[in-house]
Amino acid sequence: MSKLAQVWVAYAAQTQQFHISLAFQEGMTALDAVEQSGICSQTDLPEPLLLGIFGTRLQNLQQKLQIGDRVEIYRTLTINPKDIRRKRAAENPVGLYCRGNRFKQLK
Repeated sequence: MSKLAQVWVAYAAQTQQFHISLAFQEGMTALDAVEQSGICSQTDLPEPLLLGIFGTRLQNLQQKLQIGDRVEIYRTLTINPKDIRRKRAAENPVGLYCRGNRFKQLK
């Protein structure tokens, strides 16, 4: 399989990450790539299936692929990113009487 004539399917499950390369075929769609990768048998995919190519979400799952595209399978977030930042800030306060995290690295 030529390195130039490939497409990839990427998915990050909660416990495992997948990055599967496939041989490119003319007229291949994003949904075809997911089915040919065999990822459905390795893990449970979210329903409805949300796909993207290099971070751009697809509106149509029948989008034709080009050589070198990476099809990404998206899943819903388990926690709000703002809540993660709030929790981290509460655990490591920086204020008038406390030095920031930057000074911990200088020791």
